[in-house]
Amino acid sequence: MSLNKEINKRRTFGIVSHPDAGKTTLTEKLLLFGGAIQVAGAVKSNKIKKSATSDFMDIERQRGISVATSVMGFLYKDKQINILDTPGHKDFQEDTFRTLTAVDSAIVVIDVAKGVEPQTEKLVEVCKMRTTPMIVFINKLDREGKDAFDLLDEVEQKINLKACPLSWPVGMGQRFKGVYNIYEKKLVLFNPHSKQDDEDVVEINNLDDKLLDKLVGSEAAETLREEVMMLEEVYPPFNIDDYLKGELNPVFFGSAINNFGVKELLDCFVEIAPPPRARETEERIIEPDENKFSGFVFKIHANMDPKHRDRIAFMRICSGKFERNTNYYHVRNEKKIKFSNPTTFMASKKEIVEAAFPGDIVGLYDSGNFKIGDALTEGEKLHFKGIPSFSPEMFRIVHNADPLKAKQLNKGLEQLMDEGVAQMFIRDFGGSKIIGTVGALQFDVIQYRLEHEYGAKCQYEPIHLHKACWLSWDNENKFEEFKKIRKRDLAKDKHDNVVFLAESAWQMKTMQENFPEIKFHFTSDF
Repeated sequence: MSLNKEINKRRTFGIVSHPDAGKTTLTEKLLLFGGAIQVAGAVKSNKIKKSATSDFMDIERQRGISVATSVMGFLYKDKQINILDTPGHKDFQEDTFRTLTAVDSAIVVIDVAKGVEPQTEKLVEVCKMRTTPMIVFINKLDREGKDAFDLLDEVEQKINLKACPLSWPVGMGQRFKGVYNIYEKKLVLFNPHSKQDDEDVVEINNLDDKLLDKLVGSEAAETLREEVMMLEEVYPPFNIDDYLKGELNPVFFGSAINNFGVKELLDCFVEIAPPPRARETEERIIEPDENKFSGFVFKIHANMDPKHRDRIAFMRICSGKFERNTNYYHVRNEKKIKFSNPTTFMASKKEIVEAAFPGDIVGLYDSGNFKIGDALTEGEKLHFKGIPSFSPEMFRIVHNADPLKAKQLNKGLEQLMDEGVAQMFIRDFGGSKIIGTVGALQFDVIQYRLEHEYGAKCQYEPIHLHKACWLSWDNENKFEEFKKIRKRDLAKDKHDNVVFLAESAWQMKTMQENFPEIKFHFTSDF
């Protein structure tokens, strides 16, 4: 099959939302439709022994949240669908930000009762920075929630998306009768006791059809007619070019836990979502249909199988064809590497892949060669843009709690930092190791994983810091002057870049004013 045909088959997208909006449940149901799994797991249900396929780390199963991005692929309607299920919890947003560099489009999940929540706002902002096309799925329609028009207003006002409803609910909660699919002119009737993949679909091309009254009752039918008429007047008609430019956002309604409205979402997504898009590097724009292979690492995960101490680098293929047992050029290390067992994923299940194409996510077994943002090519020196580390907001000094396990602790910390779980700074003055994170929960994850995956124990000592930021300068004398005054507050990150650890917002502001020749950066990709 030609390269172009393979590219056009791919749909790589991320699912983003605030915690508990039903994102992992939606992922499960999409996998169910793709035949990738047989039974959908419930993330928080104690009655169902099978936990969600995409939450495979022990700590995720215990806490009922997603803390690592999972990658899953399946075939649907002759399209290769690659889903990246991201952590919704704010403490893991850095992993989500980086994952969004590897997708071509996104589905934003919103809880019907809670509406647009703070984490959703942040994640949508990141998607908008890259003009990522987004579809909105309003979830949990089988529960009482906000009025559908009010939710559309929130989508427009709070996250500044241009809503274009392609389905519309008939009632809500106890009165929920189903969804009218505006895109396909079909009524999908809701039956909470139906089988998971058995939907009652009735074709209704004209809403004046008396069959509608018979199916949902005359009151609900009349309300639906009025609301759809209002939608046609207020909201723009669907235009695929505007959606692909990120200027129009289709909205679907449903209930992922009941597997309702998910098929309509998936059918439309497969039809309208973009195939792999071009990627920006410092040198030039990379088009997916270029013959030469290129890709970048956006995530590293250690110990996906704790029995085998394996480390896997997740690589997004950007152009050309990636082949097993072929030598590729590692740009940062300036050396050739070949991979005998590259893998594709179904959450924690992996299988060896012979060839992969733009849009695919491939796992590469890694013995410590890779760091986040690394590029692989057929020889060209490329540096992919926009895969930053963010300035941490919480800090702890880390100490070894078991002197006999110093080696394991150092190895564990090094690997977890390479994964991007957190950042470590080593102070120039005294050499203490300071871990910086975006959220407090990451400290628990580090402690848990060090003990259970590396057999090492650590203790934390509180440290009062306001911000860590990266420094750059042209005037060496000015930096030496800065260094004399603030030697205690300087540290190095894992790439040996100079970092300033500011104790307070006032200190940061004062230093910026006193040393205008030194630049203070809040992401590492300055």
